[in-house]
Amino acid sequence: MKTSTKLPCEPGQIDIFLARPTPGVLETLRRLPGDIIVVGAGGKMGPTLCLMAATALREIGSSHRVKAVSRFSSPQSRKLLEEHGIETVSCDLLDRNEVGKLPDAPNILFLAGQKFGTSQGAELTWAMNTLVPAHVAEHYAKSRIVAFSTGCVYSFAPITGGGSREEDSTQPVGDYANSCLGREQIFSYYAKKNGTQVALFRLNYAIDFRYGVLVDVAQKVLAGQPVDVTMGHANVIWQGDACARAIQSLDHAVSPAIPLNITGPETISIRSLALEFGRRFGVEAKITGIEAERVWLNNASKSFGLWGYPTVSLGQMIDWIAAWLQDGGGTLGKPTHFEVRDGKF
Repeated sequence: MKTSTKLPCEPGQIDIFLARPTPGVLETLRRLPGDIIVVGAGGKMGPTLCLMAATALREIGSSHRVKAVSRFSSPQSRKLLEEHGIETVSCDLLDRNEVGKLPDAPNILFLAGQKFGTSQGAELTWAMNTLVPAHVAEHYAKSRIVAFSTGCVYSFAPITGGGSREEDSTQPVGDYANSCLGREQIFSYYAKKNGTQVALFRLNYAIDFRYGVLVDVAQKVLAGQPVDVTMGHANVIWQGDACARAIQSLDHAVSPAIPLNITGPETISIRSLALEFGRRFGVEAKITGIEAERVWLNNASKSFGLWGYPTVSLGQMIDWIAAWLQDGGGTLGKPTHFEVRDGKF
């Protein structure tokens, strides 16, 4: 029998709902003076991050502003930001001269990068993930920088061990993950060279109604397609919580740069997740493959010690995504390919 849960917001209000600032965000921005620049603001998480920071600044009565930097290949993202009073700045981040003309700010949230399409054009992925960070780190040498990264910089971890910790060795697989480690090393180099305060934001994996590991699994179950459980376990975190922790990480950026693992507390079984969605949709979940004993998993206990557990639980995410898809809600049409094990995206 199908089950249903009421969505927490109207479909047209998703972006605003995702961007609600937490008390921790408000507290952080009361302490940290200055404007915030979001570099790579036109992607999946950029608009949420910009809206959350801008909303928080308004709520605390600050005159500081958020500025969004991107190529803005999606006019929709730019329109959304400008409708909410966020200044947008077009920039080809691969052009050092253009980056050099960007406005100054003491607080930088760096989201730019490339993942999908790496197998067909690894050279562009390496340029986006290492050359662009060099341009930005040079230009913002005196700023505080939170640089988004990924848990894929670690090697596979045993599914019973709680996941990789920040002090574990980095042994990435494939061009994408290696270039992400390259991004970290570039920011770390400039942190040492110039004393730039940097936090390396190792994220696995952000979720909202329209995108993410949970959506990928739910869509397959709903469509009667088999769910491959070879990459049989994962970590996730609600996108709103991930953005809140990115803003709060500004308060923990230091020189030399430090990594912070960002994800939820659960090690999720993909098989169990598929069966749960099948139960909610009233269909049989089709399973293929056998779970590997080692996968990409992050241990985010350090960030939990700083900020506590995320505000949105795994159960709540499952409820919302099931309701969204059952009601015919659309997706971003961008599968995460979380099941990939060879690092080829």
